Amino acid sequence: MRNELEVKADSTIIGRVNAARMSESERQVAISAMRNAELLVDAFVWVVKKMEQLGDRLFLKPALRH
Repeated sequence: MRNELEVKADSTIIGRVNAARMSESERQVAISAMRNAELLVDAFVWVVKKMEQLGDRLFLKPALRH
């Protein structure tokens, strides 16, 4: 589902984490934190989109009377 730009950004960030001086366990913690943050942002975006859809259905219905 991701486009090429998102994949490039992810690989760049992971590349920087891999290039940094840190232990393997710290590296795994950093990558895990990034993945968790991405999941959280995706969840927020999904909720906002659903709220917008609900708002459209509830408040912006065209009037049937003329």
